Amino acid sequence: MHYAIQKKDEIMNVGDRVRLLRGNEEGTITKISSGGRIEIEIEDGFRIPALSSEVVVVSEAERQFFGDGKVAAKESSPVKAAGSSSRGIFLAYIPLNDRDHSIYLINHTDREYVYAVTEEYGDNSITLSAGLSHPGAYHKLDEKSIAKFEEWPSLHLQFIPVNKKIEKTLSPFEKKVKFKAASFFRSKGKVPVLEKNGYLFQIDHQERPLDVKQLNKELSPNMETSAGKEQFKRPEKEIDLHIEKLTKDHDFMSNSEKLKLQMEVFEKNLNYAIATGMDEITFIHGIGNGVLRKEIQKYLSQLENIKYFQDTQKSRFGYGATLVRIN
Repeated sequence: MHYAIQKKDEIMNVGDRVRLLRGNEEGTITKISSGGRIEIEIEDGFRIPALSSEVVVVSEAERQFFGDGKVAAKESSPVKAAGSSSRGIFLAYIPLNDRDHSIYLINHTDREYVYAVTEEYGDNSITLSAGLSHPGAYHKLDEKSIAKFEEWPSLHLQFIPVNKKIEKTLSPFEKKVKFKAASFFRSKGKVPVLEKNGYLFQIDHQERPLDVKQLNKELSPNMETSAGKEQFKRPEKEIDLHIEKLTKDHDFMSNSEKLKLQMEVFEKNLNYAIATGMDEITFIHGIGNGVLRKEIQKYLSQLENIKYFQDTQKSRFGYGATLVRIN
């Protein structure tokens, strides 16, 4: 595997965003092989093979299109807004050179944590670092080569807050991280504490989970509030279930966690659609590997108050969607 490939006067590297010359697809280079062959990750994590002669680096394509060479490529924002003033626990990849990156765990909070960071290899694992992390501390975990990005194992990070006095109890939390190239290489930012540039990810941000059981209780016709019967907000006619629309933390979620969140949002909006008397609602789930579509339609097939459901308007959405007609 090679880290860079020369194309005329243009050098392509793993992590570069490129555009196919014979189509509109854009993606991030995840692999460079001999003979000018590359692999590109496009939307929804799909991988497509191509030759280096069939693509152009996006910034270069924009320069050629505008012609004056003065158009600067926009810098993508990090997954979670970061900088020297940002507070939280971060995972940072800081370049040592044009190939290798050091991995750091950054505790940019005012609290101590007991932590453990583990690399997972199927049923096996190795602990990279564990111990007590003080406020403002950083811990070097490992070094990785960007050229071997596709071979990076999953990381499992665990944290237990330490209370030195009687104070509000915070729950332990954990994250499992398996990066996709498209999101990783868009995550450039200033690393807190170390004050260096790198790829930066905040890992202590937790979305409040949706409670479907509580939602169903709220939908009970006997449910009363101080203002009388519960009034439910009528959902939009089209609900986009793409994971990046539902949470900023999708890069750190496993496939099962993503599916769980998507199904919870689906059930919530379907319940609200029924409760507010809507005739129909459309759920945009994408094509992908078809798992979400299958789970949605399996769920719908078990309901009595659904007139019918069907695949709908793929040409309009550009990806898969399910139309639900309600009795």
